[in-house]
Amino acid sequence: MSKKLMLGNAAVARGAYEAGVRVVSSYPGTPSTEITENIVQYPEINVEWAPNEKVAAEVAIGAAIGGGRAMTCCKHVGLNVMADPFFTASYTGVNAGLVIAVADDPGMHSSQNEQDSRHYAKASKLPMLEPSDSSECLEFTKLAFDLSEQFDTPVLLRLSTRISHSQNPVEISERKETLVKPYEKSIPKYVMMPAMAIGKHVVVEQRHLDLVKYAETSPLNVVEDNSARIGVIVSGTTYLYAHEALGSSVNYLKLGMAYPLPEQKIKDFAASVDTLWVIEELDPFIEEHCNNIGVKVSGKQHFTMLGEYTPAMIRSAVLGTPNPAYIALESAIPGRPPVMCAGCPHRGTFYVLKKLGLTVSGDIGCYTLGAVAPLASVDTTICMGASVGAAFGMAKVRGEEFNKKLVSVIGDSTFIHSGITGLIDIVYNKGANTVIVLDNSITGMTGHQQNPAMGKTIRGEDTRAVDLVALCHAVGVDRVRVADPFDLKGFEAVVREELAADEPSVIIAQRPCALLKHVKYVGTCEITDKCRKCKLCMKLGCPAISVQADGSVKIDATQCNGCGLCTGVCPFGAIEKKEED
Repeated sequence: MSKKLMLGNAAVARGAYEAGVRVVSSYPGTPSTEITENIVQYPEINVEWAPNEKVAAEVAIGAAIGGGRAMTCCKHVGLNVMADPFFTASYTGVNAGLVIAVADDPGMHSSQNEQDSRHYAKASKLPMLEPSDSSECLEFTKLAFDLSEQFDTPVLLRLSTRISHSQNPVEISERKETLVKPYEKSIPKYVMMPAMAIGKHVVVEQRHLDLVKYAETSPLNVVEDNSARIGVIVSGTTYLYAHEALGSSVNYLKLGMAYPLPEQKIKDFAASVDTLWVIEELDPFIEEHCNNIGVKVSGKQHFTMLGEYTPAMIRSAVLGTPNPAYIALESAIPGRPPVMCAGCPHRGTFYVLKKLGLTVSGDIGCYTLGAVAPLASVDTTICMGASVGAAFGMAKVRGEEFNKKLVSVIGDSTFIHSGITGLIDIVYNKGANTVIVLDNSITGMTGHQQNPAMGKTIRGEDTRAVDLVALCHAVGVDRVRVADPFDLKGFEAVVREELAADEPSVIIAQRPCALLKHVKYVGTCEITDKCRKCKLCMKLGCPAISVQADGSVKIDATQCNGCGLCTGVCPFGAIEKKEED
C-alpha cells in the first residue's frame, strides 16, 4: 500500500479500479465528472461517455447482468434522467456488482436546482452509502460493490460538491481482478413484465428488511464517544463541518450508510446523551426518520433547508457561541460571478439574438450565461434538452406571430443528450420553430469532455461522429443552415431568414470553444482614438473590455485573446486588432 493525495472523485475512480470494475458508462455533470475522467488512466476498464445518463445507466445495468462489475456516475439531476432504468434495476437486481455514483450540489454551484438524492434511495428501496472524505470515497466504493453482490442490488454512492472536489490522502492498493460471472438466462429475474415484476417486488421488500438489519451492525455507522452530553447525528460532508465547529465537545453518530437508516442504533445513541441534534444539508431526511421512530431531535428548526452549511452556522446553533474567526473569514471571501470567457463563440450568438429582440428558450450549458447582463438574452432554462420542446409549447399557446420572434438555443452535446426528441416533436406535430444548435466542438461547461458529435471517444480515439446536418435532415427538417456566430452580419441575416420561414429550421452556430488547445487566436484588440465612447462594445459582455473612471473604454491585453469579435461591433472602426510581432 502507498498513500496519495486525491480528489474525492479520483478516489471513487480508484476504488472502482481496485474493486475490479470492468465497465463504466457516464454522462458528464459537475460535480461528478472527474470520476469517469479518472477512470481513463486504468486501461483494464472499458470506459465511455454515453449520449445521456439514461443510456449510461442501461449500459452499466447490462454489463452487470452480463457478469462484469459496472458503474455509472452522474450529478443529482442526471439521476432524474436515468430514473426509468434505475427503478427497474432495483427489481431485477444484479449478477455482478453495480454501483451508481450520484453527486448532489448543495448551494447550486453548477446546477439549476437543489435536490436531495437520498429520496431516490428511499423511493427505490436501494442502499445508499455516503463518504465523508477521499479516503472513505475509495473504501466505500469498494464496499459498495461487495454489498451489491451480497444483497443482489444496485448500490447508490452519494457524494456532494465538497466531497467530490476536496483532496485528502488515501491509501491505494492493487486491483482485485474479478472474473466475469456466468450469465444464465432467467426470465423471472430480468424480464420485468407485470407477472414477473409482481414476484420481484416481494424480493425487494425482503431485501429491504435485510438491509435494515445490516444497517444496525454495519461498520459504516460509527459512534464517536467523547463523554459529552450533547450528541449529533451527521453524514457525509456535515461530519467534517461539525468536527471543525464542535471538536470533542459532542458525541457523534456518523452514518456512512445514508439508507436504510438504523433504528436501534439511533435510539441507543439518543439514550446516551441529554440533547440530540441532526446536522444534514438539504432535506430533513435523517430528522424525519428519527421522528418516525420516536427519537426527539433538534434539526431544521435551527438550521436551513437552503444551500450548504458552514462550521460557523453549526457552532452557533449547537453551542450558541459563534466563533468570530469563522465570521471574519466568510465575510472576507469575495463574490465571483460566472462570465463567458473571452473569445467564447456563444457571445456572438446572444449579441445577435439580443439585438433582434427575440424570445430565447435556453438550455443547460455554458450558454446559459446568455441570461446574464449585458446580453440578458435567455428567457427560460429548465433542464437538459428542454429548450426545444418548451419553445414549441410557447408557440402553440401564443401563435404564429410570436413564433416569428422565438428561438431555441441548445449546445451540440445537449442536443444529442435530449434535444433530438424535441426536434422530432416539432416536425411530427407540424411546428415551425427555429432551433439554434450551438456547436462549439466540445462539452464545454463540465470541462471539455468528448461527445458523439466530435468523432473522438473518452480516450481520444477516432470514432464515427454524428453529422448534425444529416441528423436534422433525417428527422424531417429541410432547412438546416451552418453559420459562424462571429460573422455578426451574416449570422443575423441567417437568423432573420429562418425565423421568416413557415416550417421547422435548424441553425448550427459553428465555432469552437476558445479554450480548446487547437484554437489559436493571435494578437490582441485595442481601442484607438476613433472611439466616441458610445459603449456599444460593452454590450458584448466581454471580460476584457471595461469602462474607465473618465468614461473611456479600455481592452485589457492580459485578458484579450484576439478573437476579434468586438471589431465587428464598433460602428466607428475604433477597435483594431494588433497582430503579434
